[in-house]
Amino acid sequence: MLKGISPIVSPELLMALARMGHGDEIVLADAHFPAESFNDYVIRADGLRIPDLLDAIIPLFELDSYVECPLIMMAVLEGDTLDPQVEKAYMAAVQKHVPDAVAPARIERFAFYERTKKAYAVVMTGELAKYGNLILKKGVTPC
Repeated sequence: MLKGISPIVSPELLMALARMGHGDEIVLADAHFPAESFNDYVIRADGLRIPDLLDAIIPLFELDSYVECPLIMMAVLEGDTLDPQVEKAYMAAVQKHVPDAVAPARIERFAFYERTKKAYAVVMTGELAKYGNLILKKGVTPC
């Protein structure tokens, strides 16, 4: 156990976050996401909700300030409905540590899958919310 680091951040996740460079992306995937089909580096975080992981990760992780939106979520498919409480819970966790963080951009499902293929890692969570997947783009840590 390390001081100042949430115990829900596993050693493997901590290592991935530390090894990522600026511009790298990590996917926080809901429990239904086909992570192993799109990325070879999958970190298990079974049972953990994404808002809790965000609350633990964001103090350790600089969001990319050189892009319009360092947070990306999947756009809703035609005929589906989006639960606005999902994004609201995510943003509450992010803005607790980064008050000026902007809401996630939404990208089409297959574009999200393509980003996942190029992501540094995918964290498989226990999140059950529909359209609960979130990409974080890492920025440069200020001096």
